[in-house]
Amino acid sequence: MSSAGLLLTFNTGSSTVKIGIFAIDGGKARRIGKGVIDFRAEPLSLGLTKGPQTFEIPMKAEVTEDLHGVIDETFALLADHFDMTAAHAAGHRVVHGGDRFTRAIALDATAIDAIDALTPLAPLHQLQALRFIRALKHLKPHLAQTASFDTAFHSTQDDLVRRFAIPRALHDEGIKRYGFHGLSYKFIAGELRRKAPRAAKVVVAHLGSGASLCALDGGISRDCSMGFSTLDGIPMATRPGWLDPGVILHLAGQRKQSFEEIEDLLYHRSGLLGVSGISADTRELLKDGRPQARQAIDFFTLRIAGEIGRMAATLKGLDAIVFTAGIGEHQPEIRAGVAKRLSWLGLAIDEKANAANDFTISTRGSRIATHVIATDEEQVIADEALSLLRGG
Repeated sequence: MSSAGLLLTFNTGSSTVKIGIFAIDGGKARRIGKGVIDFRAEPLSLGLTKGPQTFEIPMKAEVTEDLHGVIDETFALLADHFDMTAAHAAGHRVVHGGDRFTRAIALDATAIDAIDALTPLAPLHQLQALRFIRALKHLKPHLAQTASFDTAFHSTQDDLVRRFAIPRALHDEGIKRYGFHGLSYKFIAGELRRKAPRAAKVVVAHLGSGASLCALDGGISRDCSMGFSTLDGIPMATRPGWLDPGVILHLAGQRKQSFEEIEDLLYHRSGLLGVSGISADTRELLKDGRPQARQAIDFFTLRIAGEIGRMAATLKGLDAIVFTAGIGEHQPEIRAGVAKRLSWLGLAIDEKANAANDFTISTRGSRIATHVIATDEEQVIADEALSLLRGG
């Protein structure tokens, strides 16, 4: 591959895709644009950012199983703003790598089939990533493709941390804690090495519509609130987090609910939406004066603070806390609510710094440093893709 050109990244969620456009510049991937498509919108549109300019571009393509029309039109729209003939490669976020994929890989037919075999472990996210991988392989066969795995960063966790208290044979078959949001945590670990190198034992709170926490020791993952699936851990926008498995048995047994009904409940009708009965969006809940809204926010911060305490036990200490992702980076009220519940640990927040979303939001006298760091999963995907393409 030549030293010049473009590299694309596809960060697929269950209902959206974030597209990164990177220039290959001096051996590094430098972001020059980004796009997003929300598949829940009708009709579709491409939200595009290029430098200070933002565009909302209507799309004509309809969503089909193979996504050929969507990808063809997306490339055509991007070509109005970037030299798409210079695109050499595409890197993809793949949620689940199981125990097989503990690092980023170049994609060939064998690797794609192996990723497909892991679909039962993350059905919503894995299938969407595979649709993009296969569509690009069909429509743009000259593009080299790579995969970066959310689970790979957590492969450093101790076997004891990854186990459930179930028969050993089931663990050996792969029913264990994997952890997710690994690309985000890898980026934050790198930022901490630059900005706060003395902080060894750190809990990172990735708070968005999907949310989790990760315990880092010297930048290495030692624990994660998400386990076997993206339903686990702290409550999220529409997902419940920790849930007594007896609830599932009750719904399936006593209430005779189907698998599809229970799946819809767990992925789309629980979490902050379920608790409040109002909204899944913390911004709306913070503005709403009803007690149900306040209870959902209090429930959210209570569970986050409790998980930080649990992870401090895994780390055998705590030097710093980092807030990241949409809620973590932009909502001072949520950060303050979590910090207040951890004041017994000697954590104190500077209200002015917190309101400004500063890098350090803890006071000088705080026993635990607290930071706000913007994450960038697409940058990690791009860096890993470039490394693979250069034989790294």
